[in-house]
Amino acid sequence: MSFYEKVKSYKNFGFEEFLRNITEEKIRTILNKDYIDEKDFLCLLSPSASNCLEEMAQKAHEISIRNFGKSVVLYTPMYLANYCENKCIYCSYNAENHITRKKLTFEELEKEAKAIYDTGLRHIIILTGESRYHTPVSYIADCVKILKKYFSSICIEVYALEEEEYKELIEVGVDSLTIYQEVYNEEVYKKVHLAGPKKDYKYRLDAPERAARAGIHSLSVGALLGLDNWRREAFFSGLHVQYIQDKYPSVEVTMSIPRIRPHVGSFNGIIEVSDKEAVQILLAYKIFIQRAGINITTRERAEFRDNLIPLGVTKISAGVSTEVGGHSTEQKGGSQFDIADNRSVEEMKIAINNMGYNSVFKDWQRV
Repeated sequence: MSFYEKVKSYKNFGFEEFLRNITEEKIRTILNKDYIDEKDFLCLLSPSASNCLEEMAQKAHEISIRNFGKSVVLYTPMYLANYCENKCIYCSYNAENHITRKKLTFEELEKEAKAIYDTGLRHIIILTGESRYHTPVSYIADCVKILKKYFSSICIEVYALEEEEYKELIEVGVDSLTIYQEVYNEEVYKKVHLAGPKKDYKYRLDAPERAARAGIHSLSVGALLGLDNWRREAFFSGLHVQYIQDKYPSVEVTMSIPRIRPHVGSFNGIIEVSDKEAVQILLAYKIFIQRAGINITTRERAEFRDNLIPLGVTKISAGVSTEVGGHSTEQKGGSQFDIADNRSVEEMKIAINNMGYNSVFKDWQRV
């Protein structure tokens, strides 16, 4: 069974009625369990659970310490290009938006790599817009060959690929994939992806599994919060992680809680997700999927990110630029979205250490 069939199995499920009938007593019963099932997980996303966040936080913290200790891996993104063929109404890279388009030359790429390497970071995520014409797999592979001289872990966040294409990139040095479904509600997905290759809902949904079959070491999946009802979206994000862990136990899986940030273009359909609601999602994730890591990006404010660390965060970005060439070049490409935490790698390291946690610059080496 593909994960698409799992999503479809909930098509006629009465989410609102189910959530409305959950009591605080039910939540506390769930929190006394060592492990919970998917319906328990949905209960932790209910309105009643929002009154039990302190108890949830204590349990999430205990689970995180038991499984991950007090270590937080630092990484930063490098944008290779921002050319895109899609018309996603929530993204600056939308093909109809008038932004400065750029693709790094290999010389510029190496300059970016050296600038990031000098900060001490050894984990990197490379990103592109969705344009096979401007950034074919061969270009991405050539970039990876250069970057592996500097970084022990290279993650890609690019357009959805075929299994053989994932294998090609893994062979040259990629070990991780981040690919967000953006929104699991198929009808909403059609409304926010107006044109381009990303419009194919099922092809994108199956991409993490293609990468897992290809031999990827770690995956990060989830929803972009703000496109649809956050409770349903968080629920399917959690189920997606569970599905991958159960079917591909050798793959490490990380989840995130990205919220829509200001961007070029206009999108009036944003469903606000408050800080309290974001915390509830994170806690529910950690209690449900105990072995999954949690990543917090610079979409979130500095103070908020710091406060989340004891609740189960295992990866966090630092020294971030969402511009193409943003770490070293003068002629930069337009950014994907505005960031909310501008701290340098050193500042992020100090913040993590001040909270009694260890900032990890390298925890993976390909052999």
